[in-house]
Amino acid sequence: MHPFMQQISITYRCAMRFREKELADTGLAGCQTPYLTALCRRPGITQEELAQELSVNKSSVTRQLCSLEENGYVRREASPCDRRSLLVYPTEKTYAVMGRIFSCYGEWNEYLTQDFTDGEKAELSRLMLRIADRAAAYVKGGSSACEPLDTI
Repeated sequence: MHPFMQQISITYRCAMRFREKELADTGLAGCQTPYLTALCRRPGITQEELAQELSVNKSSVTRQLCSLEENGYVRREASPCDRRSLLVYPTEKTYAVMGRIFSCYGEWNEYLTQDFTDGEKAELSRLMLRIADRAAAYVKGGSSACEPLDTI
């Protein structure tokens, strides 16, 4: 694995562990918090749209939503427009824990960048946004990993 990607992967896995520790009393796994955040932004989103928004496969969404539903964090209903689609909604339990989730995000970001200057934090944010945009463009456009994208 390229060292840059290895560093991103390690940072991501450590973030999941941090969230799991901080939210241990909620029954949430660290990887489930992005699902809840997305659902609070867009209540009634379909499972397929959620998969696209989070850049994960449909089977991962199904697994995570099943667990979140069992723990009372989400509810799913058949779409009135398309019975094949399930609409996903956050529950009151989700809204009650969102403050803690956002705190976890902030604490982790602050921990990682505590020795950075404001300028370094701004530059890192700008560069990471460019990387995320490029990754999303690849997924959406399906272009070759070696082919430059004109839009970025």
